[in-house]
Amino acid sequence: MSDFPKTERTTITRLPKRGSYDRETVYAILDEALYCTLSWSYEGQPYQVPTGFCRIGDQLYIHGSVGSHYMRLLAEKELPVCLGVTLIDGLVLARSAFHHSVNYRSVVMFSTPKRVTEPAELYNALEVFTNKMCPGRWDDVRRPTDNEWKATMVLAFHLTEASAKIRSGPPKDDEEDYALDVWAGVQPLSLVRGTLVPDPQLKAGVAVPGYLK
Repeated sequence: MSDFPKTERTTITRLPKRGSYDRETVYAILDEALYCTLSWSYEGQPYQVPTGFCRIGDQLYIHGSVGSHYMRLLAEKELPVCLGVTLIDGLVLARSAFHHSVNYRSVVMFSTPKRVTEPAELYNALEVFTNKMCPGRWDDVRRPTDNEWKATMVLAFHLTEASAKIRSGPPKDDEEDYALDVWAGVQPLSLVRGTLVPDPQLKAGVAVPGYLK
C-alpha cells in the first residue's frame, strides 16, 4: 500500500519522527476512531463539528439530516475541509511538569465534500457506518424506509491528502531529573464498551444478541 504524498499542509514539521504517511497506518487509525472533527471556513467564519464517520476504500463518509445547515452548505458549496481524529492511548507522567505528555495516534486530512446520490453507495455507506459503531447491528435492525432515506444526506471525502502523528513509549525526562524521587511512567487509557442498559420499553423476551455479549 503506497504512502500519502507529503504536501505543504500534511508534512509534519514539529517532531517529524512521529509523522507517518503510510496509508495502512492512517487507515487503521481512521477505522478505530468512532468520530472525527470536521472543520471549514465560510465567509471568514471558521466552523467545526464533531461527527461520526466511516471509511470505505479511499473515501471517508459522514451522514446527517437533509435539513442540516452545515451539511447543505458543504454539499452545495463543496468547501475545502480539514478532518481530524485522535486516539488517546495513555497519560505520560514524567518527573517534571514540563515533560508530561500523552501517547496518541492522530490523523489530519484535507479534502472536498461530494454529496452521495447513487443509491447503492448511500446504502453501503450507512451499512458500513452502522456496523462500525456496533459490529453486526445492520443485519439485526429494520432497514430505513424510503422517507428515512430521503431525509438523510451522505457526504463523501476522497482521501488524497493525509498524514498521521503518533507518540508511544515512556516519558522523556531531562537527564538530571532521573534521580528524583518521583514516580514516572505511563497510565494507559482506552475506550471500552460497558455493561448494557436495556431500553425501559424493551419488549419482554427479546434476548441480547450475540454480537453484544
